[in-house]
Formats: sequence, C-alpha cells, structure tokens
Amino acid sequence: MNFKDKEPIYIQIADFVTEHISLAKWLPEEKIPSVRDLAGDLQVNPNTVMRAYEYLQNQEIIFNKRGLGLFVNTNAVEIINGLRREKFLQQELPIFFKSLFLLDIDLEELKNRYVIFKRENFKN
Repeated sequence: MNFKDKEPIYIQIADFVTEHISLAKWLPEEKIPSVRDLAGDLQVNPNTVMRAYEYLQNQEIIFNKRGLGLFVNTNAVEIINGLRREKFLQQELPIFFKSLFLLDIDLEELKNRYVIFKRENFKN
C-alpha cells in the first residue's frame, strides 16, 4: 500500500478496510484480519492498525466479539456510503465545482462524459 503524505496513515488504513467492505471482499458478519496480520500485510506498526480499527469501531463499521476478533457490521456498507457521501459533498464537491467554473466546463459536457465513464467502467 502506498501511503499519502497529506492524510494520517490510520485514516488511510481505515479507507483500505472500508474499501474491502464496500467491494464485498469482506462481508457482513465476517471476521476481518487481526491487527497483527493486517499490520504485517501493510508493513505498518500494529499500533497504527489498532488506531484505524478503533476509529472504525467508533463509526460502527466493525465490531468486536470478545475473544473472537473483529467483524464487519451488518449495515457497514450503508454507514460507509453515508460517510463517504457526506465527505464528498462537504469537502470534494466544492473543489470540483470551482474547477468546473474556472475551466468553463458546462454541465451538459460533464453529463456526457459521466455517461461515457459509467458505460466504459461499470458495464452491467
């Protein structure tokens, strides 16, 4: 995993975990890798993974079964989508709108490109 300088590593690890859940690589009620296993896989300090897991537990995306490990919450995908949506709307969309305005890109062109993007990348 390549880490970015502008964001705390534990948040990037939390994003990695939530992406696995969103992509159904880790299913609801399924056990996720232990702190030690994920730290080894990502080549990071176990304390950093523990911090990411604590963050995800606070968001109710994962939960602890005492003595068994950490598991994906049954409604984790809905929680993740809600959090990502809010982050996008509050942080990323204003920057995107500013770029559209500065580059004089109209919404019709944007719509056409979005349709093409979906067709090429998410064929059903």
